[in-house]
Amino acid sequence: MPLAETLETRDIQHIWHPCSQMKDHETVPLLTIVSAQGCYLKTDDGSLLFDAISSWWCKSLGHGHPQLKRALKKQLKQFEHVIFAGTTYNAIVELSEKMTQLLPSLNKVFFASDGSSAVEIALKMSLHAHQIAGQNERTRFLALENAYHGETVGALSVSDLGLYKTPYKPLLFPTTFLKNIPYVRGSDDPLWDDCSTEWTAIEQQLNHNSEELSAIIVEPIVQGAGGIKIYSADFLRRLSAWAKKRGIHLIADEIMTGIARTGKMLACEHAGITPDFLCLSKGLTSGFLPMSAVLTTQKIYDYFYDDYDTGRSFLHSHTFSGNALAAAVANETLSIIQTESMEQRARLIGEHMRHAMNTLAEEFPQLSNSRAIGAIAAIDLPKDNRAPRLSLQIAVDAAKNGILLRPIDQTLYWMPPLIAEIADLDQLFHATRKVLKNILT
Repeated sequence: MPLAETLETRDIQHIWHPCSQMKDHETVPLLTIVSAQGCYLKTDDGSLLFDAISSWWCKSLGHGHPQLKRALKKQLKQFEHVIFAGTTYNAIVELSEKMTQLLPSLNKVFFASDGSSAVEIALKMSLHAHQIAGQNERTRFLALENAYHGETVGALSVSDLGLYKTPYKPLLFPTTFLKNIPYVRGSDDPLWDDCSTEWTAIEQQLNHNSEELSAIIVEPIVQGAGGIKIYSADFLRRLSAWAKKRGIHLIADEIMTGIARTGKMLACEHAGITPDFLCLSKGLTSGFLPMSAVLTTQKIYDYFYDDYDTGRSFLHSHTFSGNALAAAVANETLSIIQTESMEQRARLIGEHMRHAMNTLAEEFPQLSNSRAIGAIAAIDLPKDNRAPRLSLQIAVDAAKNGILLRPIDQTLYWMPPLIAEIADLDQLFHATRKVLKNILT
């Protein structure tokens, strides 16, 4: 029996893979990865796969980056992890200093492990801070339609994707979702800079029970799992101003959009806003190790700064909070992003992908709503009534053609590492075109 078959059989015997219907693997083989370098994964049969989705959006600097590996090894020689309650060390202090330079008024950092945990922390801090301030009526949260913020109970409560949350409704708290978001195809869309024609109706929704809101949570500019939807920067600007005027916190979930992905270091910069809470993860360590963080203001921090017996402590904890290996890699990641002008590079490769995606839209009339911003491009697939489902069929055929794609329901998207070369993107375009031609024509 070949080694790969043995490995896959052993895998299926015991492993339950994330975000997967395991029955699919009765007919769809697992991809056995033996190495990864740059933008490419190597499988056990020697094939190379271009990682067109940055392995769930986290490999911003690709795989096996030599500087990140050196940073990891250097820290490993000192120590790999110690309890972060009551201790400190050089790498985590340096990282905190770099992170608080992103938006200087957010000068306090709380470290966790994954994106969902960061969202939970921000929700809890907001609610708790209002309680300390004597605003006990502020117990609700508002999010956007098509939002996705994670899989833990709080994060799922403020998400709007029924496929992920419907079975768990008995666990979740009620959330209001803002409808009729002014979506755009890119920064050249008229609504990008001015959504005044849409704002009156949106504000009417906002004004309903606003006195009960603790915070509004958004994925700034781009909604990820909701279908790679891009919305107006002016909308985000107006929403931030509306919240600030009423003392409602704004939580920016930049777990996917942050660290140069949208052509800005933070997607919030497109709207020129500063939230009360900023959640980061994924690209923070370029996918080397799990780490997340919540940045917030001195004002929020001061609410909790008191004698222990007053009950104002924020006692959220994570065993791996402030992990030293992750901090060392995150430090180096931020240095590379800044010194190598990755924001500009995201815009450059994004423009190339935008043109390529528009070309696909012209060639295949079944496709619609081509859109792009920064190093993200997406297009909508036709309604799918076939078996196997269209998104799965595309993923399988893409792998056979040397690219790793994982469409989200009806959305085909590209989100490659920021280090991708134009030749890589041309390969991505031609392979995607071949897959679509085989399936749609």
